[in-house]
Amino acid sequence: MREIEIQEVSGQRRKRAFAGAVTGHVIEWYDYGIYGFLAVYMGQLFFASENPTVSLLSSFAVFALSFFIRPLGGLFFGPMADKIGRKQTLLIVLILMAGSTCCIGLLPTYSTIGVAAPILLILLRCIQGFSAGGEIGTVTSFIAEYAGSGKRGHSTSWLMTTAVLGLLLGSLVANGLSAIIGTESMLAWAWRLPFLFAGVLGLVAIYIRLKLEDSPEFQAIVAAGESSKAPLRETLSWMRAIMLVFCIITVHASIFYLVLTYASTFISEILQFSGSVRFWFVIVACLLSAAVMPIGGVMSDRWGRKPILLTSGVAATGSMLWFFLAAPGATPVSFFFPLMACALSFGFYASSTYATMTELLPTRIRSTGIAVAYNLPVALFGGSAPLIAAWFISTTGDITAPWYFFVATGLISLIALLVLRQEDFEKAEQVQTVPADEDSLLHKADT
Repeated sequence: MREIEIQEVSGQRRKRAFAGAVTGHVIEWYDYGIYGFLAVYMGQLFFASENPTVSLLSSFAVFALSFFIRPLGGLFFGPMADKIGRKQTLLIVLILMAGSTCCIGLLPTYSTIGVAAPILLILLRCIQGFSAGGEIGTVTSFIAEYAGSGKRGHSTSWLMTTAVLGLLLGSLVANGLSAIIGTESMLAWAWRLPFLFAGVLGLVAIYIRLKLEDSPEFQAIVAAGESSKAPLRETLSWMRAIMLVFCIITVHASIFYLVLTYASTFISEILQFSGSVRFWFVIVACLLSAAVMPIGGVMSDRWGRKPILLTSGVAATGSMLWFFLAAPGATPVSFFFPLMACALSFGFYASSTYATMTELLPTRIRSTGIAVAYNLPVALFGGSAPLIAAWFISTTGDITAPWYFFVATGLISLIALLVLRQEDFEKAEQVQTVPADEDSLLHKADT
């Protein structure tokens, strides 16, 4: 491989790239998350049934379906980002996400056009999933490649922080609107407003992303003629790294959607807590998890990815078990603590997963590799988590039953972390870049 020299970038350019990427990421996650907070209303409006449980399950099924489209989006946009660049790909996926989310707010319901309504909803959710599948690998690569030496954990942790803040914004808009105007008005017309608001936010994010420049690492491999001509095929030669990322992300995905989407429905529909309790519990859980993510990122930069992930992975698995076992006979006071334990352990675990992914895969196929390895477990264990949990409860009549699924995801990740070796990081580093000589004004990017 030819020697690759990466130009030093100014602090101003680094900050501009970081701000642009994370701002767009907040809005992407607002767009993608509000459906989960409005699932109860979407079920009644688009999936007609005399049984409210069937309507809710149908709504969660559409929520899960969009996640199974995500790997297809990753397969399409991941190689695109490794070929034409991170910036252009980030712009395309944002336009798709904002446009499809806004269009959901314009849809007629089942009572107006019958079966065509859920078909159109499914189509738009699939477009959302396709877009989200391309976002994660691209924006993670972009941020990691801009990160300064020794700061990759801290820098990429902000992507998870902003994802949570995007979902929190969705929760504030959806749940806050519901609390203010009531269920009747939400079903009549107000459910549309959070989706339409996405169009306004999307225009802001598009403007910001138009100002970005591609990452210095990507520019360097293009200049050296070392960019991958067939990223997807080349990614297959990194199967051990792909499988490690897949398994490490498994509990990341399940606890993410437990804390940030399903907990809202569980608190209101299963535990029958008031709307105000649900609202404040979700807000506090989101803020707590977001607050500790940058801390976890700094800790992983200092002490290594594996120790932080192993410790927080054990805590995440235990806290999810506590969450469900504490549910029978729970009061708002007693249930607050297991929910906060889930939020805290999720925050620390998720703080280091993105940095770990970027360091297990080389620059030339990083976006493709992450898109493949991340989107599959998110589809299987994340987006489907609310549906699986609701199915467990509906089938068994036992509100604690979902713990089997969530604890299993934790065990998968813990086994992968025990298998993870330092050599796995070194392999990617060896093919990453060749440093310039000491007198050069160029530097090797952080790996």
